[in-house]
Amino acid sequence: MTDPAPTPSPGPAVLAPSPADLASPQTGDLVVEAALRELDQVDPADLDAVLAVSEGVLQTLQERLRDIGD
Repeated sequence: MTDPAPTPSPGPAVLAPSPADLASPQTGDLVVEAALRELDQVDPADLDAVLAVSEGVLQTLQERLRDIGD
């Protein structure tokens, strides 16, 4: 009778960087950068705040894109 194959030990956990660890992109647009900074400052555990600020960022981005078309 042979011994069963040993169970491999798990390697080190690989974690994705948190948003706080990532640098905000530089867009050159002060309005867009201000909106992104606000999003960076939201507590990720507060889903209502994340949603509200994300909606504001989306609106800001859409407005800036419309400005490009003018």
